[in-house]
Amino acid sequence: MHLTRGLTFLALGAPALAITACSTSAPPVMAPPANFVPLGLGAAYLSGDVISGSRARGAKMRAAKIRPLAAAQAPAYMASLESELRRQTAGIGLDVLRVGDSIVIRVPAILTFDTGSASVKPQTDATLLEIARTVKTRNQTFVDVLAHTDTSGSPQGNQALSAKRATAVATYLASHGVSRARIASHGYGESAPLYNPDVTETQKAANRRIEIRLVPYRG
Repeated sequence: MHLTRGLTFLALGAPALAITACSTSAPPVMAPPANFVPLGLGAAYLSGDVISGSRARGAKMRAAKIRPLAAAQAPAYMASLESELRRQTAGIGLDVLRVGDSIVIRVPAILTFDTGSASVKPQTDATLLEIARTVKTRNQTFVDVLAHTDTSGSPQGNQALSAKRATAVATYLASHGVSRARIASHGYGESAPLYNPDVTETQKAANRRIEIRLVPYRG
């Protein structure tokens, strides 16, 4: 498995939270505690099939007249997409990861939502807008929007909140030019933490995250 890192993360999935969407300076490095769990790259939800399955999602893509990639085209296409995403999002405060043949854009919740809210904050437009600008032009990928919470509150409440947040980001991407035929969303609640347990506020903040997974759409 090949892992590449963004500018603002020291370890797998550990976001540097002392940065805003408009900052261009490098944030301070934060070392993860000993109980850090690098779930973000090894979890089945990131390496399995796309949400609802590639067959059903592929039918929607075909109906939208989006051409699939030939098998031989996919590696170069995804490598080029990764490079473009890195250039487009440099300094924003998120991470771009390679997981198998897919790309995962990990966005810390501080750049998307207030605590307990599923409304995308107006000041985060710069973050999601830069992602949308690239993703909409590279339309030969499935777009999965995945949302996670920390363990504060009840599991049922966290599940519902994460589903609403995933839907909100998916709606944002669609409203900024990403074809709805490409997008699906899912909330994971507190079931896939990066830190387990999440005792400190830093750990909880890391677990509250949005992930946008781009998977090649093959014929």
